Amino acid sequence: MTEHRIPRPRSAKQGGQNTAPTTYPSPSRGEGNGVPKKSQIFWGAKGGGENLGSGIWTLGSDVEHGGNIYRLAEELRIAERKVIDFSASINPLGVSKKVKAEIRKNLKYLHNYPDPDTVRLRKRLGQYYGIDPETIICGNGSTELIYLIARTLKPKTVLIPSPTFSEYERACRMSSELRVMSYELKRENGFEIKPDEFIAAVKGDNSSICRDSELRTPNSELSATPVDMAFLCNPNNPTGRLLRRDDVKKIADIAKELKCYLIVDEAFIDFCPDDSAIKDVEDNPCLIVLRSMTKFYALSGLRIGYGVFPQPLIEVLKKYKEPWTVNSLAQRAAVIALKDKVYVKETFNLIKEEKRYLEQSFKKLNIKFFPSAANFYLLKIENAPEFIKTLKGKGILVRDCFNFRGLDSTYIRVAVKSRKDNKILIDELTEIHSSR
Repeated sequence: MTEHRIPRPRSAKQGGQNTAPTTYPSPSRGEGNGVPKKSQIFWGAKGGGENLGSGIWTLGSDVEHGGNIYRLAEELRIAERKVIDFSASINPLGVSKKVKAEIRKNLKYLHNYPDPDTVRLRKRLGQYYGIDPETIICGNGSTELIYLIARTLKPKTVLIPSPTFSEYERACRMSSELRVMSYELKRENGFEIKPDEFIAAVKGDNSSICRDSELRTPNSELSATPVDMAFLCNPNNPTGRLLRRDDVKKIADIAKELKCYLIVDEAFIDFCPDDSAIKDVEDNPCLIVLRSMTKFYALSGLRIGYGVFPQPLIEVLKKYKEPWTVNSLAQRAAVIALKDKVYVKETFNLIKEEKRYLEQSFKKLNIKFFPSAANFYLLKIENAPEFIKTLKGKGILVRDCFNFRGLDSTYIRVAVKSRKDNKILIDELTEIHSSR
């Protein structure tokens, strides 16, 4: 059995004492293909998992995300370009002209393999944020890195807020046998994350941890043992709520004391960059920050993201990472996107103006929306399934949030798009409301 020595957070057996790194088996041998066995206990599985009884769940394969314009176009027999997609929260400006020009210029070099080390992009990111390029790993979107982290570090107990991005839980479940603890964000608080409550949950405070009662098993009682990994999406998807940088640092400092890895997913932080924790990684060996260039820079089709990691983890993660996952055009596009200051300024102006328009419109229609720091809104509509069905019939996609843990079929998420598209959405919502 191949083994690697990798830094690990504290486990229950270590009793809170500082210990040398533990030896863990490589997932590449002796552990199957990384797919959980049916005998594993899956806590709170939702979104396609099969309940096998006694609290045992299989891992669902029908995980849904936004942006599937292809399926709707096929159903309606229309061109994909005619679908108005509010289900994926992408910059309404689209890809910048400078990036398009760079892509065209580099098409003639597609016969070459991409740089497996993404040297030029990491160097540019280091300059842009004032951080060491050697602490950066680029990936095929930040989602690749979520799976890489889970596959490499193999946490045993993970804390994940709910509702939030579903791939955190899915990645962890696919990588190892574990318990997933859910920190419930309350609707009455606007789904706001309370730093002190989250810290208590990281420490293993049972009163701060929620789980589905029907999934109890004979071994499901929790002790006050800290988790060894926790995820934060900031701003959170699908709620749009933001934790200020000081609050994130407060949580990260406690995670450092507890030797718990804190994964901060900043996929939407470019819309509120002052609250990024990206520069705090250098002084915290347990803090990992993930970033995406698919939302703000509209590079979804090219798939480009990156993570900033504690230096000791870099070489270990590289051992488990597939080569050439970031293609040549994605690397070139990302470098140019980071230089396009005009695009950034235009984006902030447009998003600010369109968010104001949407909020005013939601209020007029008496549609409940939650404050958002990102380019999307979570809406609560009692007859949401009817809205979704009617809009789909007209070639308009919104994000049905029923499969987010902590939400139900009365919630939808809508992106902030151009005035033309936003007006179409509001007009359709107005018509549906008036016909009730």
